[in-house]
Amino acid sequence: MLMHIGILIGVILGSMAYYTYAERKVMGLMQRRQGPAMVGPFGLLQPIADGIKLLSKEIIIPSQANGVLFIVAPILVFALSLIAWAVIPVNAQLVLADINVGILYLFAVSSLGVYGVIIAGWASNSKYAFLGALRSASQMVSYEVSMGLVIVCVLLCVGSLNLTEVITADRPWWMVILLLPMLVVFLVSILAETNRAPFDLPEGESEITGGFMVEYSAMAFALFFLGEYTNMIMMSAMTTVLFLGGWLPPFGIEALAFVPGIIWFTLKTFLIMFFFIWARATFPRYRYDQLMRLGWKVFLPFTLFWVVVVSGSLLYFDALP
Repeated sequence: MLMHIGILIGVILGSMAYYTYAERKVMGLMQRRQGPAMVGPFGLLQPIADGIKLLSKEIIIPSQANGVLFIVAPILVFALSLIAWAVIPVNAQLVLADINVGILYLFAVSSLGVYGVIIAGWASNSKYAFLGALRSASQMVSYEVSMGLVIVCVLLCVGSLNLTEVITADRPWWMVILLLPMLVVFLVSILAETNRAPFDLPEGESEITGGFMVEYSAMAFALFFLGEYTNMIMMSAMTTVLFLGGWLPPFGIEALAFVPGIIWFTLKTFLIMFFFIWARATFPRYRYDQLMRLGWKVFLPFTLFWVVVVSGSLLYFDALP
């Protein structure tokens, strides 16, 4: 088990490092520039150079900060981004903990992530950091409500909290179409949940100079960076499990079943990871009132209404699991 955990953490950290490289390359192509190109062939050693640079710098703790909490906050954010992977099934029988309440576990862990951000903002003893922490808390709480109702719609269709059973549950074509609006809401919500553009208000450098991590440097800053990108990969995997069929071939095409399931899972996860990059390169940052209005006045009533639509449709078609 320890070996499996070590391999999983190694794969996640390696993926996270080269996700930053892919993001810079893809955004460079979208914006007609080169991206990383100087460190190693095609700039492939850039993530390693960045890691060495951050490791070699000094961690500076502000004199008026709470030293213990200042250090605990980035560790907490990074640790929570890793432990969520324990229940993600990347292939049939390939999951660390195949528990019956996998979705609740994921939801609980993602909800705890906000504590690291709040502690960082408060412990820094900086008004800018504290404002960023408050923004993050209200933003994550607002969009978790919508995400919870989206997950309720999926659970109504599959009748299980176990993530492996969510993937293997039979979904007729009308059920897939029924869940399509929830996929759109979920994709927008995970952008807000991970503080990514165009919803990166907690880190809004144009108005609060860097937000909750403004006082952090060196490896403490790197842990926030690692946590953010690991969360993005985890949310992409979560979307793959809930909506895209996990390790199963796309559209249920049996002729593609010869491809190993882990390959399909990886490709689908990469697709959602590309969505994060595309959204960042395309959309301008929202104002804070627009962000809150979208969460409370659009997504919340719509997802509540759609829960009724999904449950009514399942009753009508006699398809309740």
